Amino acid sequence: MAVDEGSYEDCRRKRLEENKKRMEELKLTQLSHKLRNASRKPSPSGKPQKEMIPVEVRRSSRVKETIVYFQRPRSYKQRDLLKATEVQSNLDPKFPSFVKHMLQSYVTGYKLALPLQFCKKNLPLSDDIITLVDEDGDEYQTVYLSKNRPGLSGGWRGFSLAHDLVDGDALVFQLIETTTFKVYIVRANDSK
Repeated sequence: MAVDEGSYEDCRRKRLEENKKRMEELKLTQLSHKLRNASRKPSPSGKPQKEMIPVEVRRSSRVKETIVYFQRPRSYKQRDLLKATEVQSNLDPKFPSFVKHMLQSYVTGYKLALPLQFCKKNLPLSDDIITLVDEDGDEYQTVYLSKNRPGLSGGWRGFSLAHDLVDGDALVFQLIETTTFKVYIVRANDSK
């Protein structure tokens, strides 16, 4: 059973034109240009700015021009960053360390992403058990996942809950042994 290639190409061309017309009706090309340009605008003060991204929401043919603005939250303050870097600068420099700001997904989630370059340079190349030692000397076992996006998995949630971590806290991780971190917590709501 042979199919006429001319009719196939005609149907294909017609379908492409219909799709192009639909995209123009939905203003998808303008929306993508606006989003691309919005992400390129630098902040005049050099500080991170709150992004307001217009998004067209179309739920049915009756509602066409609803625009909803999503605001990206800022989860930590400059003051907390300074306190965490001050804690890090007072640590012994022979032990590598890094600062990790807690986001809501880290606090309530089951995985904490770690800095890739730090992991490549200082941590095992394969999955392993990493011990977190808090400021009181209590130890928590976590599973270190080394592939793709390195991070702490099994046991991280328990550490987070035990220390009442919240969005905006900062943790200073100091690698004191091959698979042991000393963890210092800088609280977001600490008014010192």
